[in-house]
Amino acid sequence: MRTHQLVLEWIENQLASGELALGGRLPGERAMAEQLQVSRTSVREAVRILEAMGVVRAGVGSGKDAGTIVIAEPGSALGSTLRLHVATRHLPVPDIVETRVLLESWAAERARPGVAALDDAAELLEQMENAPDVDTFLALDSRFHVALAEAAGNAVVSAMMASLRGAIENYAGELTGNLPDWNATSARLRAEHRAILEAVNANDGGRAAELVAAHIRGFYAEAGVGSAPSPK
Repeated sequence: MRTHQLVLEWIENQLASGELALGGRLPGERAMAEQLQVSRTSVREAVRILEAMGVVRAGVGSGKDAGTIVIAEPGSALGSTLRLHVATRHLPVPDIVETRVLLESWAAERARPGVAALDDAAELLEQMENAPDVDTFLALDSRFHVALAEAAGNAVVSAMMASLRGAIENYAGELTGNLPDWNATSARLRAEHRAILEAVNANDGGRAAELVAAHIRGFYAEAGVGSAPSPK
């Protein structure tokens, strides 16, 4: 095992045992190196990996923001990984479409009327009405879908949707060039968004799930992207 992996394993164990928690600080670089009998270079490499994963934030200097603090932001790290894999074409867009359908239809069916995330979704719909360009619309659209997922109250699904957000914006933006009439498409998407939100607010989870699935598949079908058969 490479020495930085020993450091990562030790930090993982500290988190799992509760010795480290959100907001807690890792020991200093010198202290960790001496405790684990590894080089300070190995400690620095492990911390850089954890920063990239969104688990810690490393601050310099002195004061309350100094040191390496546990923050745990899984969405940003997963999002970076997904965007890179989408860029390499290793993950087929149809597979991503079906993953969205699975996650979002599940979340829509279980979304709870009255939660703050639905207020956010409604505000995003208003902003979409006046989006000045395609990129702005798509950014608001992806945030709308993340807000709907958050309304289900499942932290793992919320993190997965947040991680998909950047990848969704990237490949959706590429596909808009295949659409015959963006104005017509955006008007239809806004109408479908409103219908989904109305179903959720009416506590009709089954209807909301059906609408979300049709909404996602419909956009990609119009853009010329076939999707895998629906799960039985």
